[in-house]
Amino acid sequence: MTSANHTGTFEATMLPHLNAAYTLARWLTGNVQDAEDAVQDAYLRAFRFFNGFRDGNSRAWLLQIVRNTCYTRLHERLPEGSLTTFDEEAHIEERAFGTPEVLAIRTADVQLVRKAIQELPMKYREVLILREIEGMSYSEMAKVLNLPMGSVASTLLRARERLKKQLVKRTKPQPSQELVSCR
Repeated sequence: MTSANHTGTFEATMLPHLNAAYTLARWLTGNVQDAEDAVQDAYLRAFRFFNGFRDGNSRAWLLQIVRNTCYTRLHERLPEGSLTTFDEEAHIEERAFGTPEVLAIRTADVQLVRKAIQELPMKYREVLILREIEGMSYSEMAKVLNLPMGSVASTLLRARERLKKQLVKRTKPQPSQELVSCR
């Protein structure tokens, strides 16, 4: 395959997955600059090894490279077990419809869910992102995560349970303090 053919085939196969790659990298790294750098590195690696790609699931193959690149970068930069926080303001989508009150409620809900997801351990966060945001199948997730499908399913179940507990805890009304009357 000539260099021009290789480049054209790579672009046609992999560029449609750029948004998915960035979304995954953004959630795993926790900030815009690191996500952009990780996606760039991942695309360079994918291009370098594209001759070895065999007409499979190109999105799963690319997201596996993105995931590995993010983990490598995080491992190099951060002490074990520490994670950066998600910058909420960078990712609040503009809302075109609704009253200011409705928009405020939607934004608060989005922020609540995003913060709860960001606080999950990485293994739970990534399965939620791959399934709920990227809409990947269990078999695609298994390929990206390099896990058996049963492990993917059980990890996703635990991730959803943990997310639900966090959201319930965050939205549970606080008991009001009763005023003590003085006689």
